[in-house]
Amino acid sequence: MRGPTKTFRLVATLLLGAALALGGCSEQLDAPAPTRIAFVPKVDGIPYFQAMNTGGLEAAKQLGVQWSTVGPKTVDPDAQVSIVRDLIAKKVDVIVVAPNDPAALAPVIAEARTKGIHVLTSDTDAPGTQREVFVNQASAQGIGTALTEALMKRTGGTGEWGIVSCGPAAANLNAWISVQQEYAAEHYPAARLVETLYAGEDQDNATNLAKELMARHPALTGLVGECTTSAPGVAKAVREEQKIGQVFTVGVGTPQAIKPYLLDGSCSQSVLWNVESLGYLTAWTAKQVADGKPLQPVNKVSLELPAVKYDSASKTVLLGDPLLITADNVDQFKY
Repeated sequence: MRGPTKTFRLVATLLLGAALALGGCSEQLDAPAPTRIAFVPKVDGIPYFQAMNTGGLEAAKQLGVQWSTVGPKTVDPDAQVSIVRDLIAKKVDVIVVAPNDPAALAPVIAEARTKGIHVLTSDTDAPGTQREVFVNQASAQGIGTALTEALMKRTGGTGEWGIVSCGPAAANLNAWISVQQEYAAEHYPAARLVETLYAGEDQDNATNLAKELMARHPALTGLVGECTTSAPGVAKAVREEQKIGQVFTVGVGTPQAIKPYLLDGSCSQSVLWNVESLGYLTAWTAKQVADGKPLQPVNKVSLELPAVKYDSASKTVLLGDPLLITADNVDQFKY
């Protein structure tokens, strides 16, 4: 009896290959889609949120989730609301937002929750809304105290000082400012806060406002840049007005943005945290929430974040203590 013909063998091979391919497709179709996490920063394109995005992408790669960042071009609260509505329409699994105005976002956060989309806040909270968890970089007490101590160390705890913040409705910045006011009044009664101004997330505007403050208050000896755009902004104003050594500045500045001002003395110190780690923790927390895994009082997130605390009463995950950045250690951070 003759064996199978070449044609028969070829047909059999093709059929077997097709069957295996179909089986593979079936397995792929049955595999669950990765969790889709969308992060909405206060504003697009600034180094701080770019560093958060880097951390989020690294976590996504390790955790098997999809991470994307969609930010507004300005700090207009309506722009954030529009982005969140668009993400609801796209049916992402988790929306994480750093609110410019918590009150403006409250209705759209509620809308997302009614449609089964998880909502977290990170970097900035939205108290009083239906957000599920806040991923906090450091406590308001820790940041406010560190900023005040850093400034008073240079001014001798006396004289006039001012603050240039960003958005007037930013919950995190306002909480830090409240701590600074209370802490300075208690511990440095000879120092007087003369004005708090708001520059949006606009470094040039911060520079101009700082110059106006120095002009209105000739005895001014200290300035605080309350956010990552106003910190270099106020330092630049001191440099351009040639008041290095007369007006001291501290602020919440990202390392490489604030570095030139640390080196020439127009900024004395930056109070921050590891921003990439904040992005990583944000993605990790979003996946925990999406997977329905309860957060523990102490969580092992990664080798770099072995003991992240969670407060169930406030539903807040805390990255850790503030990081003090000086001319001596600024090059340890590449963002």
